[in-house]
Amino acid sequence: MSDLVTNFDLSEEQEMIRETVRQFAREVVAPGAAHADEHKELNEAAWDGMVELCLPGLPFSEEWGGAGFDNLSYSIAVEEISRVCGSMGLTLAAHVSLGTWPIYAFGSQALKERYLPGLCSGEFMGAYALTEPGAGSDSASTQTTAVLDGDEYIINGAKCFTTNGSYSKCFVITVQTNPELGSKGIMAMVIDRDQPGFIIEPGEEKLGMRGSDWVNLVFQDCRVPKDAVLGEEGEGFATFMKTLEGGRISIAALSLGIAQGALDQALVYSSEREQFGMPLNKHQAVAFKLADMETEIQAARHMVYHASRLKDAGRAYGAAAATAKYFASEVAMRATYEAIQIFGGNGYSREYPVERMYRDAKLCVIGEGTSEVQKIIISRELLKRFTTNNG
Repeated sequence: MSDLVTNFDLSEEQEMIRETVRQFAREVVAPGAAHADEHKELNEAAWDGMVELCLPGLPFSEEWGGAGFDNLSYSIAVEEISRVCGSMGLTLAAHVSLGTWPIYAFGSQALKERYLPGLCSGEFMGAYALTEPGAGSDSASTQTTAVLDGDEYIINGAKCFTTNGSYSKCFVITVQTNPELGSKGIMAMVIDRDQPGFIIEPGEEKLGMRGSDWVNLVFQDCRVPKDAVLGEEGEGFATFMKTLEGGRISIAALSLGIAQGALDQALVYSSEREQFGMPLNKHQAVAFKLADMETEIQAARHMVYHASRLKDAGRAYGAAAATAKYFASEVAMRATYEAIQIFGGNGYSREYPVERMYRDAKLCVIGEGTSEVQKIIISRELLKRFTTNNG
């Protein structure tokens, strides 16, 4: 395994999380990764094990049943799980960052009491539904409507690509209350799985992350009580934008883990496989690939940990999250590609995990905002800072 630099000034608790989750990932998650991918099903043994380790509630306070660790510890956990299985890393990241965090950050006392103990303990999963058939990167163009009728909102519309939807008990959704207000009319709310008028349909076949499901959601005159709203009316757009900022850190950690896993595999294979009378890694062309992978992965790790620490410190982390997500996801694509090249024909075979890693990595440059969206965010922040500093 590649562990040339592991400390990164981590605390004893953070190192403990890393070693505990790393061992668990190798012993419990990895053996079922290929099966989950092939059969397109949740690795239930892995999820049950993550529940036992308190990973679903890792970064949340003990008051709500969480483990009380920081966001960096959570990023490390996602990284280590994703190192052997991107699907389980995604399942954890979507549950924590998208299905649970908005309720933790913006929910009323009543909503927190209703949902957080079960979410943090892993008793049930949560999901987040933002993307729509007609609104992907343009998330401000939400078409799902919410019309107030007494003490309830009547919801109509559709969502797609909702991760964890098959297993989740509750869903955080975004709706438009007044199209004339644009983004200011967007609202976020929590809806139960068994709500009348709420229909869950199977999602499309996927290229990768096949051990983590996604579904389509349909709302047909679905009535949701007013007290299910997250935050204040008119603040829904800000609510989901802040949610996405944290989600980008988790996807960056997921990307980092996939990239590291690809390097792990390439190191082992290139040391055992011989060509022209010597191990592959003794050939400079292969050794240089390994060096490039290691360099980019270490740089990505610095970015992911930096963004996590900013969030832990209560400082603005949106730009750092976008930078980490953009770079780490692209590194995952390059690392998995190079791993397949090092494996040669075997890399194209499903007998080895690098082809799965390659397919899984593709989601990372799309989900939580494409690489192009991250560039928009990064450039805006850069130009804003330049203007501020130069009058």
